[in-house]
Amino acid sequence: MQAFMDQDFLLSTPTAKTLYHEVAEQLPIIDYHCHIPPQEIAEDRTFDSITQVWLGGDHYKWRQMRSAGIPEEKITGNASDREKFRAFAEIMPQIIGNPIYHWSHLELQRAFGITEPLDGGNADKIFDCCNEQLKDLSARALMEKFQVRAVCTTDDPCDDLHWHDQIAADSAMQSKVLPAFRPDKAVNIEKTGFNAYIEKLAGIAGRKLTSAENVAAALVERIDYFAAHGCLCADHGLDYCMFAQPDTKEANAAFTQAMEGKAPAKAQADAYKTLITIACAKKYAELNWVMQIHFGCLRDNNKPLFAALGPDIGCDAINSRSGVENLAPLLNAFAENGGLPKMILYSLNPNDNAAVASIMGCFQNGGGKLRQGSAWWFNDTYTGMRTQLTELANLGILGRFVGMLTDSRSFLSYTRHEYFRRILCQLVGEWVESGQYPCNRAYLDKLIGDLCYHNTNEFFRFGV
Repeated sequence: MQAFMDQDFLLSTPTAKTLYHEVAEQLPIIDYHCHIPPQEIAEDRTFDSITQVWLGGDHYKWRQMRSAGIPEEKITGNASDREKFRAFAEIMPQIIGNPIYHWSHLELQRAFGITEPLDGGNADKIFDCCNEQLKDLSARALMEKFQVRAVCTTDDPCDDLHWHDQIAADSAMQSKVLPAFRPDKAVNIEKTGFNAYIEKLAGIAGRKLTSAENVAAALVERIDYFAAHGCLCADHGLDYCMFAQPDTKEANAAFTQAMEGKAPAKAQADAYKTLITIACAKKYAELNWVMQIHFGCLRDNNKPLFAALGPDIGCDAINSRSGVENLAPLLNAFAENGGLPKMILYSLNPNDNAAVASIMGCFQNGGGKLRQGSAWWFNDTYTGMRTQLTELANLGILGRFVGMLTDSRSFLSYTRHEYFRRILCQLVGEWVESGQYPCNRAYLDKLIGDLCYHNTNEFFRFGV
């Protein structure tokens, strides 16, 4: 029997162990998509307790706590940090097979040197031990501990990026921290608050925005502003992948209705969203940015909880109607407009993996610009990662994959890169051990190094 989460955790073959310990484990981290507030990096946030850095804002863990019957008071409510930590610890033995069980123990091991399994019986002891160590583990110290070389945060077009300016001017900052352009609030016209957001964008642009073309022009200007502040990528979050033939009249009809507080028809809304997205893609291509598209999410399903707590609190789910069939015409529209940028494509619906990989292959004549994103959100499980890697290998080129990201708000979640790397080395090791790939260290070392670090560094042009 293998010991619990020891040095060979998830590694069962000699090849897997060699690839992980001699190659993957040595590599630093590039986290090109996360939701860490740049202010916390700029100010080098400190933490009063493990609960703040571990449970605060982590809707993955909140979902598990609710599913286990923990009252909201001990999840997002006014219970003490110790009570919240203890409540989470008590459910840990129940969540066997969930990646949160593995992530949580990797975080305890790598950040705090705690190797015993967490449960209700040792919760107070571990809480106190972590808190003592956190006195010397600020946000930046944690980034340095995990060898984080570069990070892209998620930033609204209206943001003035002053926290990024502060970070860039700080000679003591050891990691490169760059903004990522996230225009969702200007694109997703069907969302509540769209009209108020357009008024805000108009204020930043210094003029009234009275049409879809005006909005597109304002976003292009903000893209230039972000580029001047070091930005190298954009990220579009879509509930479903939409496409409508570019139609300015329909797009403007949708815009007029939305600005009046009315819900536009789906066909008109899609016309607006398509027009805006095509315009952004063309600008990204001009700047050699990486455009990421995340689609396939049903958001804010529990309306009473959403009303009480807001978005990103664990009330999202997989959209079975992800619109993956619209991905091909959308990419074609980018190409016909002369604006097919470098892209990373993610669907939250795991049934879309093969479709995404096959569609990408139709548009690689522009220099192999398209990459499939890592198994995302509900899919970054042991099974989900292996499936995604296998299907990409079957239908595309695994060796050009750009690796893992955290998609997280926590400075402890960099262990997700380790989790991915162990799964990757195990999978490749199985292929080698079964004779499906040669046991050639030159091939293998380059492959693992590229998939864990170098492909990302080159694709985004981080230069780290």
